Amino acid sequence: MKISVLDWNTMTMNGDISPKKLEQFGNVNIFGLTKAENTVQNIGEAEIVLCNKVVINREIIDKCPNIRYIGLFATGYNNIDVKYAAEKGITVCNAGVYSTSAVAQQVFSYILDFCSRIRDYSSIVKSGEWENSETFSYFPIQTCELEGKTLSIIGFGSIGRAVAAIGSAFGMKIIVNTRTVPKVCPYELADIKTAVERADFLTIHCPLTEKTKGMVCGDFLSLMKKTAVFINTSRGGVVNEAELAKYLNNEKIAAAYLDVLECEPMSASTPLKSAENCIITPHTAWAAFETRQRLMNIVCENINSWIIGQPKNKVN
Repeated sequence: MKISVLDWNTMTMNGDISPKKLEQFGNVNIFGLTKAENTVQNIGEAEIVLCNKVVINREIIDKCPNIRYIGLFATGYNNIDVKYAAEKGITVCNAGVYSTSAVAQQVFSYILDFCSRIRDYSSIVKSGEWENSETFSYFPIQTCELEGKTLSIIGFGSIGRAVAAIGSAFGMKIIVNTRTVPKVCPYELADIKTAVERADFLTIHCPLTEKTKGMVCGDFLSLMKKTAVFINTSRGGVVNEAELAKYLNNEKIAAAYLDVLECEPMSASTPLKSAENCIITPHTAWAAFETRQRLMNIVCENINSWIIGQPKNKVN
């Protein structure tokens, strides 16, 4: 079979992940990135198309009649017209759950960064301030313990559950707000207003839908404590970036840690770029080496299961 990989550069930037594993399924054409105008050309006569963010809509599908399978290096599949693909007999499979551990880890990297102020104290040491201290222990910047703090989690899928487990291990009070209420939950369940109001740390783990788009707006942020920290590793579109920047700049919340923005790569005009106490990472929570290895394995497993007529992680 002919296989086209349309945006391999989203999987590796330094060659640490190899695409050779795909060769077991056929002849592979690798494209680092694919511009919209080159999608049809890069797919060519491929029967299997693999991508992360490349849009494959009705027009593309009609112009590439050989496509039989579309596999995603991602959990999200909003870039694929899955309904039309199904009409054309094309199977679409996403990568399912692959990044849970890495994303949960990054959430706590943010939380610990805020609480322990390691970067700030390292700078103080390098500047020579500790050398001039009158006491053996020099702590001009206040730090805090996690034990007893309230961690509110919006969304309780695999990542939300992993974050809750880590928070619980730190002795935090866990509050969960979720659209689908679990039958068994060891944590306090609350409506969104209560979850936001009581949070010392508020982390978002819900999908981007019509209901959640722009959810984190002025009305939402007005419920937060001035000392609270907002974290988003889900989708940038759940946040009204102008409103969040305003609350940060006016010191109405303590800080924000973001791994996702509405426009990616980040637009130079985003108001969050210069917002006070706003730490932004370039959509890296999912990108740990082991996570990308796992993702590659899932993509290959998906292809193999489709070939034998038992597709896994089928979304259409």
